[in-house]
Amino acid sequence: MSVVRLAIQKSGRLTEASRALIAECGIELEPMGASLRAQAFNFPVEVLFLRDDDIPGYVADGVVDAAIVGRNVLVERGSPAEVVRELGFGRCRLSIAVPKSFNYASIRSLDGARIATSYPRILGDFLKANDVRATIHEITGSVEIAPSLGLGEAICDLVSSGSTLLANGLKEVETVLESQSLLIARSDLATDKQAIVSRLASRIDAVLRAKRTKYITLNTPNVAIPEIVKLLPGLKSPSILPLHNEGWSSLHTVVDEDDFWNLTEKLKAAGAQGILVLPIEKVIV
Repeated sequence: MSVVRLAIQKSGRLTEASRALIAECGIELEPMGASLRAQAFNFPVEVLFLRDDDIPGYVADGVVDAAIVGRNVLVERGSPAEVVRELGFGRCRLSIAVPKSFNYASIRSLDGARIATSYPRILGDFLKANDVRATIHEITGSVEIAPSLGLGEAICDLVSSGSTLLANGLKEVETVLESQSLLIARSDLATDKQAIVSRLASRIDAVLRAKRTKYITLNTPNVAIPEIVKLLPGLKSPSILPLHNEGWSSLHTVVDEDDFWNLTEKLKAAGAQGILVLPIEKVIV
């Protein structure tokens, strides 16, 4: 029986979320111990825990079949791979930042500047696309302190909240790349392994849909059902069950959590009462 080798980050900002996603997909891994690999008990996958910078190369070389990796790492390494799914966690952006005292008017302000970064490939392509001639100084780790050490007039680094930039007296001026976690796979996988990756992607879809949606029930007078149904289409249409009180029904449906709060007042105005909101574990369509 074929087994897919799946690489995830050994340690770093994607590690815990990647492991949690695998668990939420119902995949049970054997204890890792001192080994950097773990076989699943109930799914044809073996998980390898690797350095994130190495993962795209291992996929390209066929050492692993699929991986969970950040878009920033995939693009920087330039390794060929199929993006199977965007996973949504680990969101960040690769941005250019300068000291607060830097007189920044536009990207042209960086002409002739030295820019410190751990992402020379992405930054180089961005500067070339904007016809900016700057010197790229490649460094690893603690990029944000480069200007204070005289290693450059600007930096290009990953930003989440921006608090690290502020703490180091920097201001964000350009977004170079939006990043998040991805499920990637070799584009030349054998048919049987493609099928396994598709099964994994389907489980991931069910988990991600559940995170974005809520199950709601509400009571409504029957005369208000047509209007409320227009507000709550659900996956296909709401389920409607009669209540013991004559002339009343209970509606059950699934809605996007972001939309729900905007709908609450409309639902109440239409006659809805006793609105209950429940979490969903999986959504399979």
